[in-house]
Amino acid sequence: MTLPRLRFPAEHAGDPLAAFPVPPAALWLEVGFGGGEHALALAAANPDAGLIACEVFENGLCSLLGRLVPEGGEATAPLPGNLLLWDDDARDLLRALPDGSLDRLFLMFPDPWPKTRHAKRRFVHPALLPELARVLKPGALWRIASDDPTYQAWVADVLAAQSLFDVPPPAITRPEGWPPTRYEAKALAAGRRPLYWTATRR
Repeated sequence: MTLPRLRFPAEHAGDPLAAFPVPPAALWLEVGFGGGEHALALAAANPDAGLIACEVFENGLCSLLGRLVPEGGEATAPLPGNLLLWDDDARDLLRALPDGSLDRLFLMFPDPWPKTRHAKRRFVHPALLPELARVLKPGALWRIASDDPTYQAWVADVLAAQSLFDVPPPAITRPEGWPPTRYEAKALAAGRRPLYWTATRR
């Protein structure tokens, strides 16, 4: 009962700010929110920003909703006014959003799709960059984090070969203002070193 109350309505894709109870000052999008801890922390710390958090996997959706709503309160518990969920392919939502509608984009520890034949499924992909650039305002930030060496090398190569974003070298420790995730904690515990990119739309 909670998901329908938080689901971003597809019919509002052309005017996404109007989908929130109070239109926010900025629009942020997180792609693949995993357990939801990063999305919830972002929404709580930035009440003036409207966040659309995307996740297609049921386990992730249940994790976020379980963190947000106590058992038995699915239909009545208060919900954050600046958080909406998209439980379908994030690329479909991106294609429907207006030009320059996003102020920030987040991609935290995505599935690396390590096999070469699966590379086309990676969200950081040359074919998708023009669409991302279209929906991001000039000066908008795109945050990317990964602990997977294959994906890290892929991100570095893709971002080095494009001219739509300014991309300084990645940070080797989580920058201030980036909420932690459980995937990051697992990576650090296993001895893997995450990298953190901040790309700026030109």
